[in-house]
Formats: sequence, C-alpha cells, structure tokens
Amino acid sequence: MISEWFQRVGSSIPRGFSRYFILELLKKKAHTGKEIINYAVEQSNGIWKPSPGLIYPLLGRLLDEGLIEEAKDGRYQITKKGLDTAQDVDKINDIVKKQLDVLFRLGNVGRFVALDLLEKIAIMGSVLSSNITNMTDDETQKYREFLQKELEKINEKNIKKKGKEIKIE
Repeated sequence: MISEWFQRVGSSIPRGFSRYFILELLKKKAHTGKEIINYAVEQSNGIWKPSPGLIYPLLGRLLDEGLIEEAKDGRYQITKKGLDTAQDVDKINDIVKKQLDVLFRLGNVGRFVALDLLEKIAIMGSVLSSNITNMTDDETQKYREFLQKELEKINEKNIKKKGKEIKIE
C-alpha cells in the first residue's frame, strides 16, 4: 500500500504522512529507527529519504502519546492505542477514497471539487494530528461523526450534479 502511494504522489510528502507511515509499518512488525528510515527509502525508490532528525523526534512523540512503545532490543512496536488510531485512519482513508472515486467520475467539476476536498482534509488532518493527544474519546467520536457527515454531504451534492448533467445532455 505504501509503495503504491509513493507511485501516485511522487516526491511531495504531505504533512503528517510520516506519522501514518510509521504506524502502518509498525503494524506489521517492530523496527528500529534506522530500519524505518531504510524502509522509507526502499519503498519510495529513493524519492523520500527521511532524516534521523525527522524520524527520531517523531518516534519520541509517538512514545509520549502512547501509540508506540520501545522494546528492550531498541525496536519500536505499536501499542493497542496505536493500532486503534491506525485503524481509524484506515477507515477514514477508505471513506475518502470512495468519495473521490465518485467525484472523479463527474469529470472536470468533480476534479475541482475533489481537489478542494483534498485541501480541506489535509488542513483538518494537520490540525487533528497536532491535537489528537489532547482530545477526549468523546471529542474524537464527535470529530469522526463530523467527518462522516461532511463526506455524505459531498456525495449527495455530486449525485445531484451528476443527475443535472445527465438531464442537460
């Protein structure tokens, strides 16, 4: 999955991707910081070369947030909380993919709306990523419901637009 992502986006790594990348990698097995860096370079075919100055402070933050833990051998492994967080991200990712598929089928209007949606999601993701450790379970649930409702609204709008386009033709 991660290598497919690099093929689609090329060298532009969005803010917050490193957190997602580490959690996804640690879902499979424990790794050292150096192994995480090497895997990123390998998966991106050398396009993305995260520095130790990026990875190790990020590992520290993930440790502080309780999303990962360090084993005695120096490898990092995902915690139950980290696994739950990664699964939530996967669910949102699936929802967004489905919505984008609908938008791209609508042609140029759909592409414009999709790009606008991606920009909004990136902004919300950055805000959420920086505040997630301070959010209560209730706030997290409300945020999840908000995102779901917004995606449903976009889907409804585009279905209506598609219906109008068909009537015009």
